[in-house]
Amino acid sequence: MDLPENEISYAIRGAVFKVYNNLGPGLLESVYELVLAHELEKAGHTIKTQIGIPLIYDGIKIEQGFRLDILVDDLVIVEVKSVEELNPVHFKQLTTYLKLTGKKLGLLINFNTGDIKRSIKRIVNEL
Repeated sequence: MDLPENEISYAIRGAVFKVYNNLGPGLLESVYELVLAHELEKAGHTIKTQIGIPLIYDGIKIEQGFRLDILVDDLVIVEVKSVEELNPVHFKQLTTYLKLTGKKLGLLINFNTGDIKRSIKRIVNEL
């Protein structure tokens, strides 16, 4: 993976730290998503939120229920969580979003933690 995704990932991490240091843990995912998107836009990134992801199966387009939280610069997917702990299903969800969109990099972030550094998980799609 080359520079654009890595640079974007670094910027996202910086925005996550800023949001976490200001708000702390314990809020709803939707709050963290909105504030994180705001911080990234302030930093000059192009942000799309709550993007529907269609699934193509056997020539049929299914547009049910798949929504990624934040897409940064049309390259990096960010999934925001506020849960007791990340479970395997959260990793599978982001991995599936990466495959369905053809994106290379995703970040899974759990804001409901005492240590935000350890709660940012990087997932690479091995296209």
